[in-house]
Amino acid sequence: MEKEILVELKAIIKLEDVHLAQGLNYLEAFNLNLGLLINFGGRSLGFKRLMAKK
Repeated sequence: MEKEILVELKAIIKLEDVHLAQGLNYLEAFNLNLGLLINFGGRSLGFKRLMAKK
C-alpha cells in the first residue's frame, strides 16, 4: 500500500488560521489523511502537522 502526504510550502511572515484551514481543505479534496504546512518566510522555519477530520 502506497502512503501519501500533502506538503504545502509557504513563504509568509506568520502562519495564520486561514492557512491551516486551506491545508485541511486540500486534505479533504484529495482524500488524504496527513499533511505538512511548512513556512520559510518567518525568522525561523515553521511547520504544522495537519490531520484530516474523519
